[in-house]
Amino acid sequence: MKDKHIINLLESGPLAELSESDLSEIRAHAAECAGCHQAFEAAQIAALLLKERIAETFEPSPFFHTRVMATLRERQAANEQWAWSRMWRAAGALASSMVATVAALAVLTFVIPGQTTITSETTALSAYSAEEVILNHSEFDDQASDGQVLTTLYEAEDDR
Repeated sequence: MKDKHIINLLESGPLAELSESDLSEIRAHAAECAGCHQAFEAAQIAALLLKERIAETFEPSPFFHTRVMATLRERQAANEQWAWSRMWRAAGALASSMVATVAALAVLTFVIPGQTTITSETTALSAYSAEEVILNHSEFDDQASDGQVLTTLYEAEDDR
C-alpha cells in the first residue's frame, strides 16, 4: 500500500462526498505514509474552512442598495449624453447640409421671383403659360396621338 498514494483519491472530489470505503482506505494509508497523512489533514482542514465560510452570512452596508442605484443612474445619464453626441457627430454634417439646402431653396422661391420684372419681351418669348398648356386643349388637337406615334416608330423599324 506504500506504492499507491491517496493524493489522487483526495483530489477526485470533496471530502464529504467520498464513500466510507474510500475514507477507510485513506485513513489506513495515511497512518503509514507521512506525505499522504499531511495531505489528508490539509483536505480535512479545507473542508472544515469551507463549511464555516458557507455558514457565515454577509450583510451589505445599510446604504449599499442606494449607492448602487445612484451609480447606475449616473452611468445611464452619461450613456445617454454619449449617445446624443455620437449621433450628432455622425449626422451633424448631413443635418447642416439639409438646413443649408432648405435655406437656399427658400431664397430661390421667395426672394428671387419677387425681383424679376415681366416685360413685353419676356411675354413674347414665353407664349404658353402652365394654365394654357393644362386647361386649353383646343390648340393641341392637331397633334398626333400616342397610338399614331408608336405605329410610326414600329413601321420604321420593320422597313429596315
